[in-house]
Amino acid sequence: MELRPYQWEVIMPALEGKNIIVWLPTGAGKTRAAAYVAKRHLETVDQAKVVVLVNRVHLVTQHCEEFSRMLGKRWAIITLSGDMGPRAGFGHLARSHDLIICTAELLQMALTSPEEEEHVELNAFSLLVVDECHHTHKDTVYNLILSRYLEHKLQRTRPLPQVLGLTASPGTGGASTLDGAIDHILQLCANLDTWHIMSPENHRPQLQEHSAQPCKQYSLCHRRSQDPFGDMLKKLMDRIHNRLEMPALNRDFGTQTYEQQVVELSQDAAQAGLQQRRVYALHLRRYNDALLIHDTVRAVDALKSLGDFYDRERATKTQVLQAERWLLALFDDYKNELAHLATQTPENPKLEMLEQILREQFGHSDSPRGIIFTQTRQSTHSLLLWLQQQPGLQTVDIRADLLIGAGNSSQNTHMTQRDQQEVIRKFRVGTLNLLVATSVAEEGLDIPQCNVVVRYGLLSNEISMVQARGRARAGRSIYSFVATQGSRELRRELINEVLETLMERAVAAVQKMDQAEYQAKIRDLQQAALVKRAVQAAQRDNQRQQFLAEQVQLLCVNCMVAVGHGSDLRKVEGAHHVNVNPNFSIYYNVSRGPVVIDRTFKDWRPGGTIHCRNCGEAWGLQMIYKSVKLPALKVRSMLLETPRGRVQAKKWSRVPFPVPDFDYLQHCAQNLADLSLD
Repeated sequence: MELRPYQWEVIMPALEGKNIIVWLPTGAGKTRAAAYVAKRHLETVDQAKVVVLVNRVHLVTQHCEEFSRMLGKRWAIITLSGDMGPRAGFGHLARSHDLIICTAELLQMALTSPEEEEHVELNAFSLLVVDECHHTHKDTVYNLILSRYLEHKLQRTRPLPQVLGLTASPGTGGASTLDGAIDHILQLCANLDTWHIMSPENHRPQLQEHSAQPCKQYSLCHRRSQDPFGDMLKKLMDRIHNRLEMPALNRDFGTQTYEQQVVELSQDAAQAGLQQRRVYALHLRRYNDALLIHDTVRAVDALKSLGDFYDRERATKTQVLQAERWLLALFDDYKNELAHLATQTPENPKLEMLEQILREQFGHSDSPRGIIFTQTRQSTHSLLLWLQQQPGLQTVDIRADLLIGAGNSSQNTHMTQRDQQEVIRKFRVGTLNLLVATSVAEEGLDIPQCNVVVRYGLLSNEISMVQARGRARAGRSIYSFVATQGSRELRRELINEVLETLMERAVAAVQKMDQAEYQAKIRDLQQAALVKRAVQAAQRDNQRQQFLAEQVQLLCVNCMVAVGHGSDLRKVEGAHHVNVNPNFSIYYNVSRGPVVIDRTFKDWRPGGTIHCRNCGEAWGLQMIYKSVKLPALKVRSMLLETPRGRVQAKKWSRVPFPVPDFDYLQHCAQNLADLSLD
């Protein structure tokens, strides 16, 4: 486990107890360097305790392997993630182990938990390792944890852990000028209380030997010469627009811009009580989704997505509005023609390009291993199906599977954290040789044999580009960007290359700053960040105190029926909003079979989906909390009727009235009292 010279160079200040960010390319051994810092820290610091934070669940296990190899059996190591089932409290485990590797969400929950067994203070740790530390900004969970650190630092109230950040891509924070990028890097340093960003200077040649970049190629294709299926979808969208009788909307169908437009239209219509308009907007979004799928994969995949949506509408809606009746009839009238056109529309040129790449890379016996990155879960499912069905790939040795984010949606099967780990294991040992993945696999996934990375029609930033490229670890690797000539995706990738250079220049400028000037800037930024956070917290408190909870009525977002009041709501675990009024049960139905959620919660498990009894709109799920059944509501399923008009809140944390925490004992006592009165 000996370190390379460039690794020694970047960790020296950390071995002296200083807070640093280690900036090394992907595959250069940041985790091993951090594991050595942790080992030396545990050996030399009195009552040392280390916590390693990651932002992806699969990295918990991967980092444990690296840290265990470095630390050996002398130290008690534990890994924690959301998919672990029943376990002792976080605080208890922290007190009984030397090193914890966990997702940042678990530490944040422990820092805010009132339960003694769960709760932990930040100063319980003497070293805080932040993996992929470029995520320490704005309201991310990393920054919530580090903001707590900065509060303690500026109040000088208690000893603080040493901080070690790791990143390959600090990014530019959306800046397009050098000054803007420098400001972003300084803010990142301030958030992590960084003494210096460390990258090799004396041993740069050795670093370049050990982190060769893959060969990049642009695999560009022309647009479809004819697109009868896409043209028909746009024609149907035009008909819906004409039916809307709206002021002119931008009809840039099949784009993210159009999607944002119809989402805003549906929200505005809901607040104004315009049910029909809201329904038209929701269906336009589904047609737009179908166009996006059609552009990414095949017409048959787009039609299946649209057909599944209309099947669900028929199955769940119990009260059909006039607009919904018209929209259902419109789709029914044209679905056979769409099915015919889906088979007649020429092959997607991007798929032809992808097939060519895969045949070149997997058509010989050198045991290639690759990852195809695509934008959405929907497109991963469609691409995997295409891989399995494409005649030209049946003779090529491709053994593929999905790697997508944990969770579930109405369209796609979920992928549990255990599923993720199993797919990664099979890919690592070579049982699988191709992953079709979303951004969940971009950061940290370390497969030394991976030598093919394809970014398939992606619209993303320079950090995603750097991270995805870094998954190609083997020698003579290729990194291929597949896109249509002249497309926004291509323009964005070219901009990302410019931004990567800008990022490097900005980091170099910060590294060369006079130390006194640098420290003064960091102090100013930290104080400004805390003031800003305090102001935001006060604004949120004021927002929550606008109305008394009993003054706010809850309406079904779809049929506008009044179903309760704000005073009926309680918070479970500070996040889930449940209606505790026993009379609320007359307003909803519960579907059979529990909702599938990828993780096990300590005190609750999911029951069925709940739907409005009047119209069938999905409201959320039944939460079985310590044997009590509670309806947990999605914020977007409810309209709020306030004394000053209707509001559709984007988050429960932003509703204009206070919501108290759920008191289990009080709830049980109240239920017993109600039963005795009956």
